Amino acid sequence: MQKFPNITRAQAKAIDAAAQRKLKIPALVLMENAGRSAAEMALAMLGPKDKKVAVFCGKGNNGGDGFACARHLATRGVGVDVYLCADSLNFKDAAENNLNILEKIGLGIIPITETNKINTINMRDYSLIVDALLGIGLRGEVEGFLKDLIYKINKSKIPVLAIDIPSGLDADSGRVLGICVTASKTLTFISKKKGMIINDGPGQCGKVIVGDIGFPATCLKYICGRNLA
Repeated sequence: MQKFPNITRAQAKAIDAAAQRKLKIPALVLMENAGRSAAEMALAMLGPKDKKVAVFCGKGNNGGDGFACARHLATRGVGVDVYLCADSLNFKDAAENNLNILEKIGLGIIPITETNKINTINMRDYSLIVDALLGIGLRGEVEGFLKDLIYKINKSKIPVLAIDIPSGLDADSGRVLGICVTASKTLTFISKKKGMIINDGPGQCGKVIVGDIGFPATCLKYICGRNLA
């Protein structure tokens, strides 16, 4: 059951900030909950004879959610390849922490930051793709190697689980920003974003599920002056 009304990008960020600064819920806890929820959904999308999962992680917290998801999948015995689609120096705080954990436990991390390396990915090795590339903060059009990578993901026709929002979809307008991951399912947090239900959103998101990562309804009063039970 959705706790909050459909929200904008700015409202989602305000709720997240309220949880951390006013209610003192650590970002690492929120990311851990997001990663666990994503892993559980990924497991539900896999069959008993399915192959490995590819987790594509971009910079920032969306990539951090992907790192946490990959770790939880690995602890459940699922074969996972993590594609690091940003310079490791672009990660900080909770996302950097989760990347460091993957490195320490020896989970395979494959850097993909150039178009020519995309051709080395054999999509036939995977039964599921987890999209943790861009998140809700995207405003401009997708460019460079990420554009080519998303094209390859879509062309593969492999089922995709998008974390929070399909990469390339504007969270407010629901417009595709040049190119967008076409997800089979989208696991979003706090609430559905407005862009998921208008314009291109429904076609790109697939089935949208709102995951619980520990946001109390109390957080809503910090963005609109009221509280939902």
